[in-house]
Amino acid sequence: MLIFSDFNERLIRFTSKLLIACFYCISATAQTCPYNIDFETGTFDGWTCYTGFTAAVNGQNVITISPSGPVDNRHTMYSYAKNAGEVDQYGGFPVVCPNGSNYSIRLGNNLAGTQAEGVSYEFTIPDNQNVFSLIYNYAVVFQDPNHRPEEQPRMEIEIKNLTDDAIISCSSFTFIPYGTLLPGFFESPNPQGDTPVWCKDWSAVSVNLNGLAGKRIRLFFKTADCTFKKHFGYAYIDVNSECSDEFVGAQYCPDDTAVNLTAPFGYQAYTWFNSAFQTIGTQQTIHFAPPPSAGTTVAVKVEPYSGYGCLDTLYAKLIDTLRIIANAGRDTISCNHSPVVIGSNAKPGYVYSWSPTVGLNNSTIANPIATPDVTTSYIVSTRHDGGGCLNTDTVLVKASIIDSSMTLIGKAMYCLGNNDSAILQVKPTDNIQWYKDNFAVNRGDQPQYRVLKSGTYYAQLSNKDGCIIATRKQDVLIDQARPGISYPVQYAISELPLTLHARDFGASADWSPPMNLDDPSDFNPVFKGTTDQLYTITIRTNTGCETVDTQLVKTVSHADIYVPTAFTPNGDGLNDLLRPTLMGIKELHYFRIYNRWGQLLFETKANGAGWDGTLNGTRLPTQVVVWIAEGIGVDGNVYSRKGTSTLMR
Repeated sequence: MLIFSDFNERLIRFTSKLLIACFYCISATAQTCPYNIDFETGTFDGWTCYTGFTAAVNGQNVITISPSGPVDNRHTMYSYAKNAGEVDQYGGFPVVCPNGSNYSIRLGNNLAGTQAEGVSYEFTIPDNQNVFSLIYNYAVVFQDPNHRPEEQPRMEIEIKNLTDDAIISCSSFTFIPYGTLLPGFFESPNPQGDTPVWCKDWSAVSVNLNGLAGKRIRLFFKTADCTFKKHFGYAYIDVNSECSDEFVGAQYCPDDTAVNLTAPFGYQAYTWFNSAFQTIGTQQTIHFAPPPSAGTTVAVKVEPYSGYGCLDTLYAKLIDTLRIIANAGRDTISCNHSPVVIGSNAKPGYVYSWSPTVGLNNSTIANPIATPDVTTSYIVSTRHDGGGCLNTDTVLVKASIIDSSMTLIGKAMYCLGNNDSAILQVKPTDNIQWYKDNFAVNRGDQPQYRVLKSGTYYAQLSNKDGCIIATRKQDVLIDQARPGISYPVQYAISELPLTLHARDFGASADWSPPMNLDDPSDFNPVFKGTTDQLYTITIRTNTGCETVDTQLVKTVSHADIYVPTAFTPNGDGLNDLLRPTLMGIKELHYFRIYNRWGQLLFETKANGAGWDGTLNGTRLPTQVVVWIAEGIGVDGNVYSRKGTSTLMR
């Protein structure tokens, strides 16, 4: 394919003989693309990733970026196997380039913050390769806040001949939204806010590198948010897996019944001419049925979107030497219906058909996703879009299934000592590893595992095919009954209600005997009686544990506050605290202790709390202290008491 900068000048300067002679001097030459320039390893190998920021400086937009390696959510790799069917939330176009690639990238994100990102790739054209071209694909999404041009979100594309320090201008440009839609863009129907979002669906740009053998070339893609930290811009990038100087369809099959000749993608308008420069078509693809004779030459004038490329005229000679070799890909394994990609990257002008279709997401593409239920041999039939060069290939997809079900024998919640247990069980497989709280269990490699401690359990299962799958997670709670205790004696006034309180750690409580209680199954029943009563309280948890506490209730004729006349805080467990005994008092307003000089030594409002004979951590010597107390009785009356007690050492 030859490229000339001025179509009209070519018409004037060359006679038909010279033009036809030039047509026949063209040879269809294909060349190998540089390693991973198409991202087909699923990595950024060979590419340099950048991050930085953008700013408006003296009326100019300045993007400052430096090498950073791939950064999560700023250099995003999309896989056809994982992301097939996923579309951009604003533009609705696929996140994986529809050029047959297995991988595409997103540069940037929809989080504003003056972020800027970049990726670049450098390669040297072979010394003997004077005819060289490639095609890159891009899609763009950015908000248009209608700032000044230097403040707007943007995408910059620069293709540069580093050897000669020359930018290849026809393939390099900058997108900046500014109030009106750019050529080829559309406004998102889902802006998710008040600011318009402009989108450009996947478009392709051909890069003509003819005559640059031995030169060092760099592809550089950059995206940037607005300079006010409020609006975003991002783009999708891919590079075709084939570097070729041919039109799609220029080489066709001897048995084709038609030829579809397709000019390079990414242009706004196309005009086709025959060898006499008569117009024969205005679409990207021109159809010939039956095919022209081998050696026929055609030309196409390509017009880029305004401001995004140069006007060119391209020439091609049709030859009938195409041979097609079908490629179903390597035999592979699908683990537990995990999707696997079969086939190979699509080639323009090729038609694909897979059989059987069961387990395939699409049986008419070059690289469908297979998820078979059983091991299946898939046959791909590949032909040229003109109907010729039929060829087939077969790939075996082994369906390796591990039963990941897990059963629980026993109870997921139980109490020690009740003869209950929890046993987890999986189906036998080649390798089993049990996990507790995400840590591998030592010697946990059998189909059955007896749980001895509370935790979250699961098993990781694998087989000789290399398939790995984890079971669901199972929570197991193994409880232990708490020791029973005796509550402090409660004093009730005869025939007046007094609320009792059980420890509140279980699911239910049962007071026995039930006499003189309004609800013996309540944690806080109300006592009303005339005689003393000792209760046992059975507290049961959801795990089946039982704890038995006791509560003694004594009845008195009237409410009162009693404080001992002496106490001995020596740590022997007897009379270690000076505290009030509340008889028929439902609420303690205060209990205060003073020394003989009127200094406050202790104060509390809590029932059962007392003084241990210290002040600021210092043990006080033997002495007489004064106490005062006040509370409200179950009869509603206020009771105040005071007296003295002796601290004895």
